[in-house]
Amino acid sequence: MQYSEGQVGRVFTVRIDDGEDLIREIQRFVAAMNIHSGMIHFLGATRSAKIVTGPKEPVIPPSPRGEEIFGGWELLGFATIYPGEEGPSIHIHTAAGKGIRSLAGCLREKAEVYIVVEAIITEFVGVSAKRTLDEKTGVDLPVFDRVLP
Repeated sequence: MQYSEGQVGRVFTVRIDDGEDLIREIQRFVAAMNIHSGMIHFLGATRSAKIVTGPKEPVIPPSPRGEEIFGGWELLGFATIYPGEEGPSIHIHTAAGKGIRSLAGCLREKAEVYIVVEAIITEFVGVSAKRTLDEKTGVDLPVFDRVLP
């Protein structure tokens, strides 16, 4: 087990509006505010989105199974922010529901907002972390500066 210790820095509340891309706007905001590490909580709705709902088979490296949703799904989600190869790397997970259907997984590529998404972004300071490609799994994983014996 790896870990790093830090403090809570700045806290932002953000509104992402109808038609905007949730993923792109979060990335843009995090870069503009120079946030290196942190977490994001969000709620709202999406007009359309792509969600990875797990692997096709539970093998390493995984082959992602994807779903595309359309037509106003409710969202509740959480994300982590760590430095990546090309700036802040954001890993977003969400639960999405419409009627009696629900999905959970990793939000990827696009997520067009329907009406609004409200996000709370909490910055971490003093955390030593980076997200890098893990050769064994083929997945970008966070790497921390300490190991718990």
